[in-house]
Amino acid sequence: MTYISDFLFWITTGLLIPVIVILLLLFIRALLLLGTFFGQYLGMRHTVRVIEKHFDTLTVDGLPSFKEQLPTQRTSPLLVYAHRILDAKGSEQHIERLLSQFEIDYNKEIGAPALLAKLGPQLGLMGTLIPMGPALVGLSTGDIASMAYNMQVAFATTVVGLFSAGVGMITMQVKRRWFMQQRTQLEFLADLILENKERV
Repeated sequence: MTYISDFLFWITTGLLIPVIVILLLLFIRALLLLGTFFGQYLGMRHTVRVIEKHFDTLTVDGLPSFKEQLPTQRTSPLLVYAHRILDAKGSEQHIERLLSQFEIDYNKEIGAPALLAKLGPQLGLMGTLIPMGPALVGLSTGDIASMAYNMQVAFATTVVGLFSAGVGMITMQVKRRWFMQQRTQLEFLADLILENKERV
């Protein structure tokens, strides 16, 4: 039994460095995600301010003028796919494919935040529990310096893991809300285009 316990202790201790390295990578990724998210937020505010009022009053008869009023600078997924749907010339199959592609792009977009939200707490917990073993050994032998160092590592990895997870969770929730709003507007635009096609 002692050999098994020593083997498990050796494995868990060996995992500490990889866990810390991955946590540092997640922390850097979280900082980069915050930067890109801020840029996307500004782009979304601009998009909403420019075209939200057009969507609110859009009718079948207003489709030609709506296309002319859309900004040519495609600063958000909504503008990109609105132009693509308008260029689909009323093809129902093409429009459905574009809506599906929009959802695929969304799933790619939230891949990084979802990864941070899931891995952050798990690796943070691993980084907390692994140093606890050496810390307890240090406590039992009276090596307070060793115990203090391992406890410092444990708390630091917890904070980094929770920070990364928090950034991932917040950005994922906001992007999910953006997706639902944009998906609703694109479906509304698609319905109007198909209705206009039936009139012809």
